[in-house]
Amino acid sequence: MFGVVPKVIWSKAYPCDENNLCNWIMRCLLIVDDDRRILIDTGIGTKQTEKFFANYYLNGEASLDSSLANAGYTTDDITDVILTHLHFDHCGDAIRWNKDKTGYVPTFRNAIYHTSKKQWDWATNPNNREKASFLKENILPIKEFGRLNLIEEDCELFPGISVRLFHGHTNGQVIPFIRCNGNTLVYMADLLPSIAHIPLPYVMSYDTRPLITLDEKSTFLNEAVNNEYVLFFEHDLYHECCTLAQTEKGIRMKESFTLAERFH
Repeated sequence: MFGVVPKVIWSKAYPCDENNLCNWIMRCLLIVDDDRRILIDTGIGTKQTEKFFANYYLNGEASLDSSLANAGYTTDDITDVILTHLHFDHCGDAIRWNKDKTGYVPTFRNAIYHTSKKQWDWATNPNNREKASFLKENILPIKEFGRLNLIEEDCELFPGISVRLFHGHTNGQVIPFIRCNGNTLVYMADLLPSIAHIPLPYVMSYDTRPLITLDEKSTFLNEAVNNEYVLFFEHDLYHECCTLAQTEKGIRMKESFTLAERFH
């Protein structure tokens, strides 16, 4: 998760166990705006084999269904799903087994699924580096059921919600920027998986083009400081949101807080 940064350094920023395993979260985001209920990313899902899941030591009691229920919704209430990219931990629950497990169906049967054309083309013709992260059963049924909308370029996808494409982690990763209560909330996905990844050298080994990631991070972090963005972390178990500040060591976290403390 920290690429070339040695464990003796990164372990001070994010804890690990005796096997060098870190505990991460798959934190999705639900946006309710009038009649639209927009879900960003879906987590890993449940349809893979026990052997597959055993590799990732899944833990915790939360699920997408229970989290939606806690907010008063079901999967049928979702009108739109934004998939930041198509790695299995971000889109696995976009598709589920049908009742008799003979085929697949969209989890959100009333929703349109949005991702970038660059990412779709990248995922459906995978390179050897990422092939194991792009599972066809998570991806192809979206198009087969006619639920797919491909984003060609940076745009305002919905009123108050714009998306931008980033290419260091994987080609065409979609990063949503959400305007709310006079603030801009940015869903970080794998551009910044955690606050520990804010320092520029902290780039995941998963990133296909780390030098591009470095440039993208540098540009984004400066923009985030100047515009006082709120960062929402998909994978940081210990920090849900933060703001940034310029320090003697570079840009670092200014304040950490939960989404509920800042947005309603």
